[in-house]
Amino acid sequence: MLSKNKSIENNHCIKYDNGMQIFEKLNSNPDLSICLGFFDGVHQGHKVVLKNTVNLAKQNGLKSAVITFKEHPLCYLQNRTPQYIVSLKDRLNLIEEQGIDFAYVLDFDEDIADALALDYLKDFLVKNLHPKFITTGFNHYFGANKQGDAVFLGAYQSEFGYKFFEIPPITFNNTLISSSKIRQMITDGNVESVPELLGQSFYIKGRVVTGNRIGRTLSFPTANVKYPSDIIKAARGVYAGIVEFDGGKYNAMLNLGRRPTINTEHSLLLEAHIFDFNQNIYDKDIKVSFVKKIRNEVKFDSLPELKSQLVNDEQTVRKYFETR
Repeated sequence: MLSKNKSIENNHCIKYDNGMQIFEKLNSNPDLSICLGFFDGVHQGHKVVLKNTVNLAKQNGLKSAVITFKEHPLCYLQNRTPQYIVSLKDRLNLIEEQGIDFAYVLDFDEDIADALALDYLKDFLVKNLHPKFITTGFNHYFGANKQGDAVFLGAYQSEFGYKFFEIPPITFNNTLISSSKIRQMITDGNVESVPELLGQSFYIKGRVVTGNRIGRTLSFPTANVKYPSDIIKAARGVYAGIVEFDGGKYNAMLNLGRRPTINTEHSLLLEAHIFDFNQNIYDKDIKVSFVKKIRNEVKFDSLPELKSQLVNDEQTVRKYFETR
């Protein structure tokens, strides 16, 4: 896995022991098996693209590489605020787990945005990497006005000396596996179905912060985590969840919202009531997975009414884990 102490910022190359090398700029690195894409979430469809890239490299005695971007191109092209399934660091960890040797994590800048598809292929990819194989998904586009696609890459195979592989749509139960579909499921609160497409539950990571301790007065102490600004927002409400801390996994009842009954916290906050857990984890980093949504966020008329509902919620969540 990528070292916690490593960052791609302000480095042109980062070497991880027995792991993937990360470059911030294209360099002379010929005869690769490469794949192109943003790979948000590194879902089950992405893994097929990555595995094909790795297998072609191994079968032909080559190294494999991903060409991707720090920020999604739409953040530049349409001035959008990032809303990713996973952080950049986790995206690279997941890519590395598929066996990729090199990751080129580029800035999507004016030069790339304005490049015609042929210029991008010739002057960026072929000139630097001289790829022997290129793999993309069926819906990958590049170049100004999305001129480059699978048909385009196939047409230039002979001229530039590579063999192109297009991965067809990957589906699960007749549902196309895509990052946009997974994001929709998360914002709709349909998190129970996310692992079928993503390969794991949707999660966030963060540091436990001190709250106003009202949960303790209600006999429901919580570990509070501020929601990362660049991660897609799950539907507000109560969830069954898993909290991972210091190598352990714990069942938990999660509340994601703005706490309308208490009305003291207006920013989005994730509160995790961890079952059968009494460790002090303030200022510690935890991973919180959303397993199943139980109900929507509700404003109650009083704290006793809120406590009564929390008791019911805990029973519902515990029963879910018992029968899961």
